[in-house]
Amino acid sequence: MSVRLHFFGAAGCVTGSCMLIEAGEQRVLIDCGLFQGSKTLKELNYGPFPFDAKALDAVLLTHAHIDHSGQLPKLMLAGFAGKIFATRGTRDLCSVMLPDAGAIQEMEVENLNARNLRHGKPPVAPIYTRRDAHEAMRLFEPVVLDEWVEVASGVRARWWNAGHILGSASIEVEVSEDGETQTLLFSGDLGPGGRRFAEDPQGPSGVDHLVIESTYGDTERAPISETDRKAKLAAEVMAAHVAGGPLLIPAFAVERTQELIIDLIDLMESNQAPPAPIFLDSPLAVQASEIFLRHDGEDGGNGAFARLRESHWLRFTEQPDESRAIERMHGWHVIIAASGMCDAGRVRHHLKRLLWRPEATVMLTGFQAVGTLGRLLQDGKRAVRIQGDDIKVAARIRSIDVYSGHADANALQRWAEARGPVRGGVFITHGEPESSEGLERRLRSARIAEGRIVRAQLDQSYDLSVGSVAAAPAKPARLAQDVPGKLDWHNARSEFLARLHAKLDAAPTNAAREALLEALSKELG
Repeated sequence: MSVRLHFFGAAGCVTGSCMLIEAGEQRVLIDCGLFQGSKTLKELNYGPFPFDAKALDAVLLTHAHIDHSGQLPKLMLAGFAGKIFATRGTRDLCSVMLPDAGAIQEMEVENLNARNLRHGKPPVAPIYTRRDAHEAMRLFEPVVLDEWVEVASGVRARWWNAGHILGSASIEVEVSEDGETQTLLFSGDLGPGGRRFAEDPQGPSGVDHLVIESTYGDTERAPISETDRKAKLAAEVMAAHVAGGPLLIPAFAVERTQELIIDLIDLMESNQAPPAPIFLDSPLAVQASEIFLRHDGEDGGNGAFARLRESHWLRFTEQPDESRAIERMHGWHVIIAASGMCDAGRVRHHLKRLLWRPEATVMLTGFQAVGTLGRLLQDGKRAVRIQGDDIKVAARIRSIDVYSGHADANALQRWAEARGPVRGGVFITHGEPESSEGLERRLRSARIAEGRIVRAQLDQSYDLSVGSVAAAPAKPARLAQDVPGKLDWHNARSEFLARLHAKLDAAPTNAAREALLEALSKELG
C-alpha cells in the first residue's frame, strides 16, 4: 500500500500549516492555515489551492491558531463540503478566531483599496469575510481526545493532547487497505510542558511516519519557575514605568494574553509592579478569554484560568471608538493588543503612534516570524513601514521569552524519542531553516529514523510505505525553495527607502541631496 504525503505549508517557514494525505481514492487534509511573514509568502493566501478542494474527504485540525486554521473559510468557498474534525476547545476558539480574521481582512483590504485608488492600482478583495467564516463553522465536527474517529473510508484518526493551547492536539492517522496499515503522527504545535495552564504533550509510540514541528528546534531554554517568570515580567514593567511612557504588548490573543493578564494583575495587586490601567485592546482576546473560562479544566486544562476575572485594573476595549480613546491617555498605562507578530489588527495603530516616542516601551512576548513587523523590531530595525508610512523606531524594544507556548529543542527531541521506534520517515516542518536544521542534527544524533529524516520543503511530496520513504515526482513549486523563511524584495524596498530618507535628511546641503538623487536616477535609467 502506498500513501502519498504532500506539504503545502509550514515547510521552510513557520506558518501556513497544510498537509495532504492521499491513500487510494481518499484525500484527507491536515490543517489549512494562513501564511504570515513576508509579503511574498502572504501572497500565497490569495492564490488558488495547489489541490482540488472539492475532492477532499475531510480536514483534521490540530488547533485553532490562524496559521493552522485561517484558510478554512477559503477552503469552503473553493468547494469543500466535508467535515472539519477538531476538539471542542479548538472548535470554540475557531468560532471567534476565524470571524475575527475575516473582519481584519475586510478592514485591511478597505484601507489598502483606498491607497490603491490614490496610486492608480486596481482594487483587491479579501480572502474571505466575517460572514464566510461564520458559514464555515457549520462544517466542524467535534472529537474527543484519545478516541478513534473514522474520517474517510479506510482512514481513522485520534487526537492526543499537545499541551500548546486550549484544544490543541497531535493527530494520529491510521490508513488501511487490503489488510495492510500505516500510521502517521502529526505533532501540530507542541507545548513546552511543565505549565500551569496545560498538561504535558502526549502521543503514541511505534508509528510508521512522524511529522514534527521545529519552531524552536535550535533553541534551548533554561527551566524557569513561576516565581522567576513573574520576576522577569516585573523587572520589564518597572523599567517601562521608569522610562516614562506607556507599555505596549503585542499579544497573541489566545492563551499568551490570558497568562500575561493574570501575571500582571497578580504583580500589581501584590505591589511587585507599578499599578496601572491595563487596556485589553482586542475583541478577539476578550472573546477568547470567555472561552478559556468556559473550558477551564477540560481537554487537559487544570483550572488555572479561574483566576482570569475582570479586576479594577483591567479595561476591555471592544469597540473601535474605545480603542481610539486610548490615544488620549496620559501617564503610565499598559496596552495589550493583537496581533502578536504585529502583522495585523489594532496593534499596528498603536505602533504607528508610539514607535517614534523614546519614552514608550514595546515588549514582544512570543515567536516573531521572518518578514513580520515584530521580527523587524526584534532585529533592531531603526525605521519600519506601517500601512504605507515610514516610522522612526525610537521606543524601547524589549523581548521576553518566558511565555512561549512552544517546546524548545530539548523538549522536541524528548517528545520525538518517546514516539519511537519510527519505522519509516521523520519529516521536520513548521520552522525557519536554522531551526529545522538544528532539530535535524539532534534527531540524527539520537538515531531517530536514521537516514530517513527529511526537512520538508514547500510543495514537495513523498510516497510512504511501511519502513520506507521516497520522494514523489516533483511538480512546479509556487515559490523557490529558499524563499519561504527569508526576507523578500518588499522588505528590501522598505529598508532601502528608510535608508534613503535618512541619508537625505543627514545631507549637509540641498546640493548634496540633489547630487544623491541624480546618481540614483542615472542607475534607474
